[in-house]
Amino acid sequence: MPAETTWNAAAQPAGSPALPAEAVAPLIRGVGVLRRLTEADGTMSASGLERATGLARSTVDRITSTLARMGYVRLDGRDVVLTPRLMELGNAYLSALRLPALLDARADALADELDESVSLAVGDRDGIRFIHQATRRRAMSLSFRIGDLLPAERTAPGPLFATEWTDEDWQGWRARRAADPEDRGFLAVPPREGAGSDEEFVFEVARARENGWALDDQLIEPGLVAVSVPVRHPRTGRIACVASVVSHTSRHSAADLQETLLPRLRVAVADMEGELSGAASGAGVGAGVSPPSGLAAWTGASKHELGRDFVESLARGLTVLTAFGEGRAELTLTEVAKATGLARATARRALITYEHLGLVTTGGTDRTFVLTPRVLSLGFPPLSRTSLSRIATPHLADLSARVHESALLAVLTSSGEDIQCTARATASRVLSADITIGTRLPAAATALGRVLLADAGPSPLTGVLEEVRAQGYALVDEELEKGLRSIAVPIRDRTGRAVAATNVALHAARRTVEEILRDVLPELRATAERIEGDLRVAGRFTRVALS
Repeated sequence: MPAETTWNAAAQPAGSPALPAEAVAPLIRGVGVLRRLTEADGTMSASGLERATGLARSTVDRITSTLARMGYVRLDGRDVVLTPRLMELGNAYLSALRLPALLDARADALADELDESVSLAVGDRDGIRFIHQATRRRAMSLSFRIGDLLPAERTAPGPLFATEWTDEDWQGWRARRAADPEDRGFLAVPPREGAGSDEEFVFEVARARENGWALDDQLIEPGLVAVSVPVRHPRTGRIACVASVVSHTSRHSAADLQETLLPRLRVAVADMEGELSGAASGAGVGAGVSPPSGLAAWTGASKHELGRDFVESLARGLTVLTAFGEGRAELTLTEVAKATGLARATARRALITYEHLGLVTTGGTDRTFVLTPRVLSLGFPPLSRTSLSRIATPHLADLSARVHESALLAVLTSSGEDIQCTARATASRVLSADITIGTRLPAAATALGRVLLADAGPSPLTGVLEEVRAQGYALVDEELEKGLRSIAVPIRDRTGRAVAATNVALHAARRTVEEILRDVLPELRATAERIEGDLRVAGRFTRVALS
């Protein structure tokens, strides 16, 4: 059975657990659509989804319409495209896990010290799933993403996690190996050329148990080598995650990794375990969590507006995943209902469905629930490598369509003297601002540049930049070019720093300055807020490239 199974209420894979009577069929179908989109790297046509899921086209359309209403997908002509907003589901798991927040800086520092890629992974049934990647930029570079799932037997972390497997885990691994000998259910790795024997992995597990570390000597593909050490929970002694140093045979052989890098990796892991030991417990309760305001009103209004095209049970069910987070790793049914504002019966049916799909498991007691790493299979891998320009482009297109003028996104260059255009949307006019992506312009002479310069630091500002900082926007009236007016506002990241700016540029004959401030500025600010919202979600546990 493939590792990333798309569940369908009407037709389940042979040998899968029986569908609980209280499972929510629309929620199962919606999760299936999200997984298929994830497997297709974030984009698929509606007809492609129909074929891939086996669902009726009308059902696919209703699901994608609901997901679009939630901001999780964008409908682009015939295509359905995952949006950064969907990452809030994976963020809920990573926040509840707490390991990225506690250990990312240690992993990044080790990558800088060794000048090699470093990853953190957790076990996901008979596979491993990445929760952090500190990747070196090279011609031969690691391409795994946060959320990618790999078969345990083809990785260095796999034997370490398998030292803690139960008999049931081993049975599941053997069943998967028999059903998918070429690993075609693991889309992040190339298909296996030789099946290999089960005994080989059993031997590697025994060796990992004895040594306390494990090697990957080109198991995934030629040239890729890695060494891994477990990071153990200070109270239980069980593996919390596994840290790995990944290299290429042109720099290190597997034996060389063991001799030269393993000692430094062990020191870093000891520091990571110190971080875990000093951290407060991540298994919080939901007390004090207030339900989201207006959820019932929002779903009601969406149902009223979209009619049959809005699947209320899907929208409510997906909300359940966002109940979890930092300090809310284990929740009771009552706490989930309180955190989401849903009725207990609705929350219960959603949790039963997620437990069936492998997205939720029971926690320390039978009365609590915990998210599993499989939540990351809902869009996180393709979205984890997004850039600000990709985030902004659809929003700029919407803005341009509303104001019928060109819109740009730009960043400040390293010199601080120029801006560089990184995204744009051009209005359909005979005469429009036509600045191509990659164009550089003097920062001080442009509205985009002045917005960024006004936020660049504590240094003294000129009168113009002081005014820009005070009013929150910059307007340049025919200074850069005769007849060209431009108004810009900043794009801020999670820390409040202006990392980019967006503008609307137009011919002076079409709108006066007063009309720009009255009609265009509110639309521009609303667009900036939407971009910032997506950037905050996408940048929670990943690095969003600004160019």
